[in-house]
Amino acid sequence: MNQEITFKRINKLAIPALIAGVAEPLLSTTDLAIVGNIQQNATESIAAIGIVGAFLSMLIWVFGQTRSGISSIISQYLGANKLNEVKELPAQAIVLVVSISFLILAISYPFTKEIFQFYNASGTILEYSTTYYKIRVFGFPFTLLVIAIFGIFRGLQNTYYPMLIAIVGTIVNVVLDIVLVYGIENYIPAMNIEGAAYASVFAQITMALMAIYLLLKKTSISLKFTLPFNKEIRRFIVMVANLFVRTIALNVALYFATSYATDYGKEYIAAYTIGLNIWLMGAFMIDGYSSAGNILSGKLVGAKAYKTLILLGRKLIIYGLIFGGGLALIGFVFYHFIGRIFTQEIVVLKQFYNTFWIILAMQPICAVAFIYDGMFKGLGETKYLRNILLLSTLLVFIPVLLIFDAMNYKLYAIWIAFYGWIIARSIPLIFVFRKKFFLLSRKEN
Repeated sequence: MNQEITFKRINKLAIPALIAGVAEPLLSTTDLAIVGNIQQNATESIAAIGIVGAFLSMLIWVFGQTRSGISSIISQYLGANKLNEVKELPAQAIVLVVSISFLILAISYPFTKEIFQFYNASGTILEYSTTYYKIRVFGFPFTLLVIAIFGIFRGLQNTYYPMLIAIVGTIVNVVLDIVLVYGIENYIPAMNIEGAAYASVFAQITMALMAIYLLLKKTSISLKFTLPFNKEIRRFIVMVANLFVRTIALNVALYFATSYATDYGKEYIAAYTIGLNIWLMGAFMIDGYSSAGNILSGKLVGAKAYKTLILLGRKLIIYGLIFGGGLALIGFVFYHFIGRIFTQEIVVLKQFYNTFWIILAMQPICAVAFIYDGMFKGLGETKYLRNILLLSTLLVFIPVLLIFDAMNYKLYAIWIAFYGWIIARSIPLIFVFRKKFFLLSRKEN
């Protein structure tokens, strides 16, 4: 086990996971970059994509926690050389999550307008949000299916196939975005924001089909649903339930941020949307090392190799801080160029540039938070993740936002609140990890 925890081994998992992890935010970011340069109502279109993106991200993060549950259990059984004991679990988990996704689609679709009114959207922004969501939501079941299959691959210590799937999905999305948003003269009419939505749905369907094919052809995992339920289904449901509550807390923060930014005015919500998508992109890139921690920690705890687990934690923190610092440096070097990728609207760019530096300064701290998130998911310690994020949101993010909003800081208030929130998420996990696994490592033979 000690020989596996090398720079080469970690990066063999982390780099493909990094590429795969940016797939979903890249779909929204591509929509933003292309829609932000249309000739008619570009600012309103960006705002609509941001509002819908916040809601869809909430759904995906809440119901996409099956990936972590499946990955944790499979990797632990793989480490213990007992993988055959959970062979029925993947198909059972996938059936549960996809069934829930269709239920969410059926419930939300008739109330689309009311949902985005809740985000303070009105007028043209509300109209565009409703139109965009009523198309994009049909990609939701396919997205959750892909996320669940990614969890299976991760449990098997494979991040290569998810990377391939993500690359293909991204290429499909970019090509269709350009074709459908701008149109092709005499062949395809310009569909503007509707075209961006259709492009995303087609990309998600493509990824789902490819994921199913690779899983069935390249692994021994079956997608045949059988009963009775596997003995680990209860632990899987408890883990997902803890992560469900945790993600609700995460999305409470996102809701407050999006709602406040929308209320400040269209140039603020547009600038916030660009900043949020860049922040999420950075988060998912750092999440490559988080994924490596998730994958390896599950296997190590299954093998009861606690000393190696501690070594893994130390190395991942170093790599993550270096990577996060590198992202921040790149952002500062291309500070103004990045903004102009998404829009040419001067009022939007002004608000974006005012606060972009806070997003960049967060990146090293995000690295610590996300890496320990990943490790705790791999270890199956989801209760700690649930409690820490609940407390961080209720006791740090919301109070900080309210205080600075009262001082009329506007977008500064939102990003300062996020900064405090990230710090509050990361530090407690470090102490919990050291306390628990240092003690176990002393007992290890």
